[in-house]
Amino acid sequence: MAAVTRTVVRRLATPANYQFVRTLRALLVVRYDPCGTLVDGDFRLAVRTPDGPGSLHLARDGAGLTATAHGPGAEWLAERADAVAGLRDELGDFPALAGRHPLIARLAKTFAGVRFAATGQIFPRLIRAVLEQKVTGIEAHRAYRAMVKHFGEPAPGPGDLLLPPDPEAVAATPYWVFHPFGVEQRRTQALLRGAAAAARLEKCVDSAEATRRLVAIPGIGPWTAAEVVRTAYGDADAVSVGDFHIPNTVAWALAGEARGTDARMLELLEPFAGHRGRVCELLAFGGITAPKFGPRMPIRSFARF
Repeated sequence: MAAVTRTVVRRLATPANYQFVRTLRALLVVRYDPCGTLVDGDFRLAVRTPDGPGSLHLARDGAGLTATAHGPGAEWLAERADAVAGLRDELGDFPALAGRHPLIARLAKTFAGVRFAATGQIFPRLIRAVLEQKVTGIEAHRAYRAMVKHFGEPAPGPGDLLLPPDPEAVAATPYWVFHPFGVEQRRTQALLRGAAAAARLEKCVDSAEATRRLVAIPGIGPWTAAEVVRTAYGDADAVSVGDFHIPNTVAWALAGEARGTDARMLELLEPFAGHRGRVCELLAFGGITAPKFGPRMPIRSFARF
């Protein structure tokens, strides 16, 4: 007897200035992500929900969105569809805080329709964040695609998507399997530890608890934790401490200083407490970067070592 495919449809209202693509872009690896697609007003994402596998389709529909969820996890996804679309992100006092700095005030107005998406999923974003540690984006995304395809299982519904790797399958995989993906032992060990803790991590009630649990895992520090909770919980205050570029960008944008430390970055962001990560995202949206003085980080392939 063929399995019955569950489908749930939900209509979502959006703010008048809602920016669909910019809001959802952070949930996918650029150029090609086996777990999702984003084209103009059409977004798809494959998810392992607590109720089973599923996929979510968000489509522009006039002034709002139509959310269509498929698979055993359809009801869970439909219930969270507004969070995934960033519609639970409240700006609160941010417009007033943004007015404290002319550049941030301008960017906040230009990108007022961008919201922080909240997937409610830790492990899929943890995979990406660990793979992005201390390497170029090209290397990390190449490894991510290879890993997803290795562990990939077809997601329910249309779109030919693959589900994110099952954490139990990842935890049971020996290190050498990851080497052809271009992932060295240090990052692989962090991945395996994160996979082993995934069930506990997914039960965290908020961003603060998830951050505490994540940084307690060897190989996962504040930068990785911030990258995860920013999309899993829509944490607009999460700052990627330890980033190669962001401290310089913040120092340049907010104080005209070409170089900045993590401490200086946090000092400059303090007036925007509660929205510090939002400020960093606005600077990225605006293409703000500090002057570059040194050579670029080389692109390597650990698979060839």
